[in-house]
Amino acid sequence: MRVRRSGVLTAAVGAASLAALTCLAAPASALAGPAAKAESAVAPAAGAGQSDRQPSSFAVHRDGRPVRVPVRAATSGEALLDLTVAAPGTDWAVSGKESALLSVYVDRRYETDVVVTGDAPVAQQVALGHLNRGAHIVELRFADERSADAARRVDVSHFALDVHGRSDADYSALRFAPILHGRDLAEYGDANQNATTDTPLIAWHESSSAAQPGHTRLTYSIIWSNEDGGTNTPALMARWGRTTDIEWIYAVELDQNGERVPGSDTYQAPNHQTLHFQGSYEGDHPQLQTCTSNNNVCDAVDNPMRFFPSALGTRPDGRAREAVMDANPWTYLVMAKEMIREGKIEPPSPGTPSTPEVSDQRNYLYAVVKKSTDGPNSGSSWVGVALGVRLRSGETVYLSHHGRPDWSLQRDDPAATTVELPAGTTQDDIAEITAQRVVVGTDSGATIHVTGIQRGFLLGQDYLPQPSFVSWSGDVALTADQPSAVLWRR
Repeated sequence: MRVRRSGVLTAAVGAASLAALTCLAAPASALAGPAAKAESAVAPAAGAGQSDRQPSSFAVHRDGRPVRVPVRAATSGEALLDLTVAAPGTDWAVSGKESALLSVYVDRRYETDVVVTGDAPVAQQVALGHLNRGAHIVELRFADERSADAARRVDVSHFALDVHGRSDADYSALRFAPILHGRDLAEYGDANQNATTDTPLIAWHESSSAAQPGHTRLTYSIIWSNEDGGTNTPALMARWGRTTDIEWIYAVELDQNGERVPGSDTYQAPNHQTLHFQGSYEGDHPQLQTCTSNNNVCDAVDNPMRFFPSALGTRPDGRAREAVMDANPWTYLVMAKEMIREGKIEPPSPGTPSTPEVSDQRNYLYAVVKKSTDGPNSGSSWVGVALGVRLRSGETVYLSHHGRPDWSLQRDDPAATTVELPAGTTQDDIAEITAQRVVVGTDSGATIHVTGIQRGFLLGQDYLPQPSFVSWSGDVALTADQPSAVLWRR
């Protein structure tokens, strides 16, 4: 499987081996940005065309001058900026060393922050909104007040501008992508709290047909590094197969000419309500702000910290939302490091599968189950599915829901889950994977058809996904009389 990002096909699980992570923050053109230094150093020019040649490596220092890079847009359109960045001395797992922030300006207008959380180079992509054809200056400044004390500089080893004009197939998806302002909840820190917790990592869009013939519906989603509120950590691992938070934040209908249908745009508001957008736009980009501890958004913004990750990518058809994480393996690293720093891993390390508390996240099988349900399956009583894993070394079956019925998988979309295993388990230790029918409340008699395991992998010592070693398809019916079945056996 491959997912398209930044105009390039990015290999899926196991293809990358990154030792640090970078989070992308977004343009903040509408609100005042950090004060500019008096002078700017000028980096080598990025080439004369729509730049796909990088300038020489350079560093942006905490106590130094901003770096200015001349670029040229070959056409007018929506601009994306590719950066490979590293921040020596930072570590997302350690308090006081979480990140360095790089503020990006275009023609002296504050556009975006890039949150850099490791000392190894990592490639990321941000959106810069609309740029006219011609010459521009991109300026990179070290954001002192938003960076950890331990951060002294950001190293930039690749830099490229890519502008998508109206004739490009993905132009509309970029044109209407939302800008997300930072969260500002007093109980979790100051206005810069997304530099250390619940950081927006990546975005993507999905396109579907609207009810009106010839119209299109665009939906935009964000993956955050965690959610401080909402579902608790063990339930996240069991029910969603990760401790990141994934939410759609904005949707809009386009007419046959590719223009926004007035009044059609909606957003996911507090308490997961769907409300009509009443806020402001920057060009065609709606401005939203994370405003709850479980990362719902509001359409009134007052935080100058903004996130604008590229929404160029899209989710492959028939895949779980976690496929976007799989195509960006570094998201598993930031997920794990945030759990370590926030003390959400059970002591003593590495933990034990006999308790539901989350242990070292390298102890889990990460799987995606495809299933369907015959009959109604909602309300206070429903029937779910849990995965079980048996190792070669014994008869114990380790269950994804830890024996908690309401932590089983209820949804029939391809659903991600995890199974906690003893520390040190390797893929060669796994003998079989089973599906278990789980009743919540009163048994409705529903039959569950399990038709696939789309992937199954472990995390390596570097917290990055190893190659998937599980793939199964078929049709196993789970009933009250036959509540379990073997899906995969080595």
